[in-house]
Amino acid sequence: MPYPDRFYPVVDSVAWVRRLAGLGVGTIQLRAKDLTHAQAVAMIREALAAAGNAKLVVNDYWQAAIDAGAQHLHLGQEDLVEADIDAVRKAGLTLGLSTHDEAELDVAMCHDPDYIALGPIYPTTLKAMRFGPQGLERIAQWKQSIGLTPLVAIGGITLERAPGVYAAGADSIAVVSDVTQNTDPDARVRAWLALEISPFVPAQAGTQL
Repeated sequence: MPYPDRFYPVVDSVAWVRRLAGLGVGTIQLRAKDLTHAQAVAMIREALAAAGNAKLVVNDYWQAAIDAGAQHLHLGQEDLVEADIDAVRKAGLTLGLSTHDEAELDVAMCHDPDYIALGPIYPTTLKAMRFGPQGLERIAQWKQSIGLTPLVAIGGITLERAPGVYAAGADSIAVVSDVTQNTDPDARVRAWLALEISPFVPAQAGTQL
């Protein structure tokens, strides 16, 4: 299977990790905030056990990820400034990095990441963003720039918007509210997984996405 999987939910609790893994999700990001190092280590260890065969990606807490025995890490640009990337690589963790503009992309690519994330693609109310919506055209530009490095699109993406996002060049879609705030999360996840394994036809030049 590719890393990350084409459907890449981002959640904030062990309960969500367990639920998603039970539904067959292949890659899950754990993004919890305001934890002490000890709390982060404990939570990551619990999440790793809950994830089973799913790939658990730890957001932000790079030292806790190493100490807890995680295999995958995601860092934002602010986290990247403070992280010891040499230690992360020495511990054998994969590394995904967030980007929002060309300068951040240049910085991220210097670290030879395992994937690049771009967002927000659409407007999102989950957190205050310094950057406006990137749009589908930006996905195509980023993919051309990074070549074979996997590209993860994030921000305001729903199941209905997913085909256009994939067609624009995204290898993977990170999803938050379309799952966690859905009235029937399990059914929504199953629909995402069904879409994940469906064939995608790239948009033709001039096609409205």
